[in-house]
Amino acid sequence: MKTAKIKEWTYEEFMTLPEGGPYRFEIIDGELFMTPSPTPRHQKISGNLFLSIGTFLRSNPLGEVFAAPCDVVFSRTPLQVAEPDLVFVSKAHAFIVTEKNIQGVPDLLVEVLSPSTAANDRRVKLSLYERSGVPEYWIVDPQTEIVQVFRLSDGRYADGMEFRKEDTLDSPLLPGLTIPLSEVFSA
Repeated sequence: MKTAKIKEWTYEEFMTLPEGGPYRFEIIDGELFMTPSPTPRHQKISGNLFLSIGTFLRSNPLGEVFAAPCDVVFSRTPLQVAEPDLVFVSKAHAFIVTEKNIQGVPDLLVEVLSPSTAANDRRVKLSLYERSGVPEYWIVDPQTEIVQVFRLSDGRYADGMEFRKEDTLDSPLLPGLTIPLSEVFSA
């Protein structure tokens, strides 16, 4: 849900917005987006993915995975701040993880769709992540139980590959990781 178009936000102004509570805030292309907290099913699916990736990373220390709320600051001028559901940062890019947030381009971002965020996740965030150079973006649809995977090629996302509940998801960013989607959607 869009709330206000502001010509220029600073990160300091963004940080004055209420923390916690029933809403999440993001600023993309000068627009403040305010969305309600996710549903329990959304959180179970996000948690299942976090658990799969986190468990894999314990024995394969390729980087770190973070769950929302965790701001990703792509740019300060103009301010571009998103709060993906999951963020993977490889060891090679660990320097972008700061005490307050992630400043730069993570290796993998995951958005679990909610009725209030689906359109933004499929258009606005897809565009931001592509422009910013995020190597891989997963859109997880709890309703259809499909995961779309977008991989950057020559600066653009190719058409999303679709993985269904009966499929196993993997990523070249996390060699050896296989995620049975039946377990992810078992929520």
